[in-house]
Amino acid sequence: MKMGTRRNFVGTTLLAGLGLGLTEVAGSPLFKMMGKVKRVGIIGLDTSHAPAFTKMLNADEPSLDLMGYKVVAAYPWGSKDIESSRDRIPKFTEEVAAMGVHIAKSIDEVMGQVDVVLLETHDGNLRLKQAKKILKYGKPVFMDTPFAASMADIKAIVELSEKYGTPIFSTSSLRYTDKATEIAAGEVVGKVMGANTYGPANIEPSHPDLFWYGIHGVELLYTLMGTGCEAVSCISMDATEVVTGVWKDGRLGTFRGERHRDIGFGGMAFGETGNALVGEYKGYRPLLIKIIDFFETGIAPVSPQETMEIYAFMQAAHDSKRQGGKQIPLESVY
Repeated sequence: MKMGTRRNFVGTTLLAGLGLGLTEVAGSPLFKMMGKVKRVGIIGLDTSHAPAFTKMLNADEPSLDLMGYKVVAAYPWGSKDIESSRDRIPKFTEEVAAMGVHIAKSIDEVMGQVDVVLLETHDGNLRLKQAKKILKYGKPVFMDTPFAASMADIKAIVELSEKYGTPIFSTSSLRYTDKATEIAAGEVVGKVMGANTYGPANIEPSHPDLFWYGIHGVELLYTLMGTGCEAVSCISMDATEVVTGVWKDGRLGTFRGERHRDIGFGGMAFGETGNALVGEYKGYRPLLIKIIDFFETGIAPVSPQETMEIYAFMQAAHDSKRQGGKQIPLESVY
């Protein structure tokens, strides 16, 4: 049993023996004596994820499974070029500050006050520049989507992580949609032989098409299918695109993206023993629990190599669309 896991078990057992409920525990002196309080910093207040995560972590009675992590400092910027992101910064900054978070004037100011980082900046064009400042500190970093705005930047960030020995983790909250991980593990329909997923795919011109919002439905597809895609083709119309990946074992995975209709998220897996619909999307909390576990262990639930393949899939779809639906090998875009 890992030290952190053992500590949690012993502490929880002790508290239960004292007759304390979980909400009573979170604010108790004993909870703090267990060494649970960890300082979280946020870089980028141009996405709704920032106040959503802060609300859960800084609650008056935080859940025990969030293990005492608390947002203590944040740097707002953030995109100054993408209007939909830039214009939200004042509102989200005010919301986060109202939850007791210090609003810093620089990334370095945040890094000097925290143990771990949520990199939330929604403009992927800024990510490499920010990563150069953040990763040198060696503190675990969750990099929200989009990871970056180009394959070259993604590769450079992963190399920086390796250079500094800084753990990084990036995923969409759609990975933890109800039943998705169970289906992927073969617990529902046996081995997944293929899958279809769908979701919004709004485009931001400064990013490859699916990087901006299609990432969520593509991440769900990868949750079901796993890695190993070799080639991608994309058929695109004004409002809809259909992206098909060919996996090295001959399986096919498809993502349908809609740009003008709110179709929600979902999908179906085709397995050895039957088919299964992915369950209900349950918001950010399941992802936040995984982030906290990553902060505790330094081990990413999704490896940087898998994340790179997901973005290569989307880059190949972008290239295929511009070449009339031609099949694009993933190796050509790395």
